[in-house]
Amino acid sequence: MSRRARRHHAPAFKAKVAPAAIKDEMTLAPLAEHFDVHTKQITQWRTQLQEAAANVFGRRQQNERARRGREALHAKIGDTHTG
Repeated sequence: MSRRARRHHAPAFKAKVAPAAIKDEMTLAPLAEHFDVHTKQITQWRTQLQEAAANVFGRRQQNERARRGREALHAKIGDTHTG
């Protein structure tokens, strides 16, 4: 049995495989056969995509809270200098 050489997949390829795994239209085995990658690799990419998606939405909320905090701080600083 010969071993397959290690392959490096482009981000565009991963971006195609991971959403297909999230959709759950096919199980992992047919997906792995279709894209010619191991099921564990698909699971890992799916998990990475789900975690990254959560960070994208979470980051916006964190940025909004930080902006409001800065505005409140600037308003407080402005009040001390004018009075």
